[in-house]
Amino acid sequence: MLGGISATTAALFGSLSLSACGGGDDPAPTTPTPPTPTDPIVKPTALGFSPVAHSLADVVKLPTGYSMSVLYALGDPLVYGISSWAGDGSETGASYELRAGDHHDGMYFFGLSDAGAYDPKRSDRGLLCLNHENITQNFLHPAGTSYTNPRPASDVDKEVNAHGVSIVEVKRGASGNGMTYVRGSMYNRRLTAATPMELEGPVRGNARVVTKYSADGTRTRGTVNNCANGMTPWGTYLTCEENWEGYFRRDADTTRADNASLNRYSLTANQGGSFGWSQLTGDLYERWYIAATGATAADDYRNAANTYGWIVEVDPFDPNSTPVKRTALGRFAHEGCWPCNPVAGKPMVFYMGDDKSGDYIYKFVSTAKYDPADKGLAAGAKYMNDGTLYVARFDASGAGEWLPLTTANPALAAFPSLADIMIDTRLAADAVGATKMDRPEWGAVNPLNGEVYMTLTNSNNTLSAANPRPGNPNGHIIRWHEDGGDATATTFKWDVYVFGSPTAAPATYNISGLTASNDMSSPDGLWFDSRGILWIQTDDGAYTGTTNCMMLAATPGTVGDGGAATPTGNDGTTPGVATLKGANPTEANLRRFLVGPIDCEITGIAMTPDHKTMFVNIQHPGDGGTGHWPASQTNPASTARPRSATIAITKDDGGEIGV
Repeated sequence: MLGGISATTAALFGSLSLSACGGGDDPAPTTPTPPTPTDPIVKPTALGFSPVAHSLADVVKLPTGYSMSVLYALGDPLVYGISSWAGDGSETGASYELRAGDHHDGMYFFGLSDAGAYDPKRSDRGLLCLNHENITQNFLHPAGTSYTNPRPASDVDKEVNAHGVSIVEVKRGASGNGMTYVRGSMYNRRLTAATPMELEGPVRGNARVVTKYSADGTRTRGTVNNCANGMTPWGTYLTCEENWEGYFRRDADTTRADNASLNRYSLTANQGGSFGWSQLTGDLYERWYIAATGATAADDYRNAANTYGWIVEVDPFDPNSTPVKRTALGRFAHEGCWPCNPVAGKPMVFYMGDDKSGDYIYKFVSTAKYDPADKGLAAGAKYMNDGTLYVARFDASGAGEWLPLTTANPALAAFPSLADIMIDTRLAADAVGATKMDRPEWGAVNPLNGEVYMTLTNSNNTLSAANPRPGNPNGHIIRWHEDGGDATATTFKWDVYVFGSPTAAPATYNISGLTASNDMSSPDGLWFDSRGILWIQTDDGAYTGTTNCMMLAATPGTVGDGGAATPTGNDGTTPGVATLKGANPTEANLRRFLVGPIDCEITGIAMTPDHKTMFVNIQHPGDGGTGHWPASQTNPASTARPRSATIAITKDDGGEIGV
């Protein structure tokens, strides 16, 4: 592992062992069990496609020898008995309880056995779970956005139902690798911003989550702004509530006892709520208004915002199951939730980021030890309701420490209970001195060595060694290796895998030496497949005059394979902070695989276990007013409404993707 590392860097980082979910003193296995095991696991020696050039076209661009099809797009019906998408906004709000929602985002493919159970090796049939993060109002309604006050209930109902999660069965055709979704499958369902959900973990039953809907503080309704995701080895899907705070209306009630908490979560006084859902009369709408209008919290929705900002666990194999918000994993703008490589008899570990400029990176370590026989939501309760939440501090030396957010930490003595720490996770992380980061977004765990990667998409808040470029409009990807090869360790070593940059930027800013075949801006989506290929997706506003958003493939090295560097800002002169960076990538180990259509974000990625079908989401294409994808993919003259959609990518020769 240390081959090619300089003596200075080796002295700094020490001996790096393979990482799994625990076992620091045990001999490290050469191939730790991945979250979705496929046999055998072989790391490719080289990527096997030609890099895709920059593109400003209103189409998805792929390497030569690859094809794509639109699998599941906004408004597609999950059942028979409701109409196909009409393209004019005429579908009813109620019908979106059984249609594809909008702004497709994080997703995962679960192989489905003939007996209806999770089969991590099956590729020809599965359940695709995918998030619907947000909406583009102009494309949902017949005449665009309605601005009346109150807004029409039919419009609000449609928007509420277009958020959330889709669970949809997909099957491979009898010939070839193409996928279609199974309309009418017994597994197909939608979770929306109105679906009943349970609260479990330390916050369950706490007075701060009591509402008119749940006087005992055990339940809530809905999930919103579901961005990135995760999965568990026991066969459940994790959907993550990101920028949920903007949906709530708050008055100028700055004397509230929880005012500091509200402000820290950007629930500012006099905010009206993103879409005006609270303007209507009725319980389903009034729950978005967080004023103290009743005698007690059980008479109104003053605490409703405290029931959002959580990791939500879903059992895709049981259509009658109730999703669960796992409160032991903290409350913030959850971008995603990614498990370590699980090892029987060791604790489970999950990594998370808080997508806000100047916020933090977290991990959760379960109290229970992993048993591969555990399945479903009962396993989730076992591993995710009890454990320790940590927040990261990145030191300038290249070392780091996980700081516990527990009642035993003297720095958190002001918090009355663990439930208060979990509800006010950001305030707790402030108090223990965590490192402020440049918008932590998606994470990924390398199945081959357990190292963890996380995108820091842009927007520098506070300069530090881990966030060293002033301004940082193009973002970077940080990574770390847990000390002793043990994911439960409280210390780690880190460096920056790659810095996003235009090719033409000054060399003191483009310090990863990116070229036209692999330059990128604002890395966001991130995922390792089981072969150890890292897939990087962008959500960019800083380089869009040169290229639409993209996806790249990489075979990265290891923490400590580079050295020290001191960057500047993108002007080439504003001084940055000394940092540690990985070895510069080359076209051989980092190259562009896909470029999306106009105005889109490339986000969400999954793959069948045989690596022959890849799923990618094209989010909010054309929302700037000029694009018409996916219709434009085959008809450049189309004027159809654009639609967020999941595409299925295959190799024309039927082989594995990327190699």
